Amino acid sequence: MQVPLFDLTRQYKKIKKDVLKNLDAVFTSGNVIMGSNVKMFEKEIANYLGVKYAISVANGSDALRLSVQALDITKGDYVITTPYTFFATASAVVLNQATPIFVDIEEDFYNIDLDQVEKVLQTHPMKKMIKGIIPVHLFGKTVDLERLEKIKNNYKIAVIEDCAQSIGSVWYYSNGKKKCSGTVGDLNTFSFFPTKNLGGYGDGGLVVTNDEKLADRVRKLRVHGAAKKYYHDEVGYNSRLDEVQAAILRIKLKNLDYYIERRIKKAQYYSKFFEEKGLDRYIAYPKYFNNRVHVYHQYVISVKNKEERDNLKKFLKENGIETGIYYPLGLHLQKCFENLGHKEGDFPITEKATRTTLALPMFPELTKYEQEYVVNKIKEFYTSL
Repeated sequence: MQVPLFDLTRQYKKIKKDVLKNLDAVFTSGNVIMGSNVKMFEKEIANYLGVKYAISVANGSDALRLSVQALDITKGDYVITTPYTFFATASAVVLNQATPIFVDIEEDFYNIDLDQVEKVLQTHPMKKMIKGIIPVHLFGKTVDLERLEKIKNNYKIAVIEDCAQSIGSVWYYSNGKKKCSGTVGDLNTFSFFPTKNLGGYGDGGLVVTNDEKLADRVRKLRVHGAAKKYYHDEVGYNSRLDEVQAAILRIKLKNLDYYIERRIKKAQYYSKFFEEKGLDRYIAYPKYFNNRVHVYHQYVISVKNKEERDNLKKFLKENGIETGIYYPLGLHLQKCFENLGHKEGDFPITEKATRTTLALPMFPELTKYEQEYVVNKIKEFYTSL
């Protein structure tokens, strides 16, 4: 039996008719850049998220880079972020000539530790030069937005939420209200890479905000810094979402709530199967949430050590089960960031996660039978030890 980590083809079969219809309309119109689908998608996703402005861009990495620039964060400035994330989160800071300050993560859900964020804001030698925070809602689990909002207001600091893996996730405030990830920061970014909960059939990204001036700035930056064609206020980028991706994303956006509910259901199945098989003695697996605090972009388990993780990965591969490692080396230990002076041991929880975590198959069309097969093979691995 073969179980993929992610499979786009099953989803496509269900939306194929609509996709082909929309693509034919795009190609028939002859307007394939910044046309009606882009404009409508921006309106529809802004409405979905509950924000005033949505600016589509070429990819999630550009969304981060343009957001940092739009906030005038540059040489001599510092930005707090996590070392346990995809490279683009930190590279967006460096590409704008600013310096990242890494803060370790929480052990349970791998998000940035907000206690440590506050400590850095209070005690770091360069605290007066810290201009921003980029928290990442990793694997689909929302950072505590209520706490994040308080930090933003108390310290008068810019926030860019990296929502590449968390579209549709929410946080419930102590007063009963709830907010979507991507609605607390000054600028907030999304990725539409094909494997995302809302993914296209190519690259795509988004910046959202409730600030009109920041929205206008990002709009200019995505078209070479021009408010009007051929008239450039600043040096920007060529970073536009094309009509093809927008047309596809409009279809998928209508189904996003369904996709999320299916992922939550899959997480419930995994948790139930692990408990029934007694595997909680060997592995730690994500807590199951029946609301959207977690939208399970990835379903990540952790084991005792790297050797065990690598052996389990190998065993599952031999039995037709694809898994993933997100991420095998913390950003603080990457060669390109050697100048920051970090060494092994600086961020112990991040380093533990890089050695012990393993992502299991997770996508809306994954079957219960496939999940049982995955869990049974994990049990077989531990029974044979």
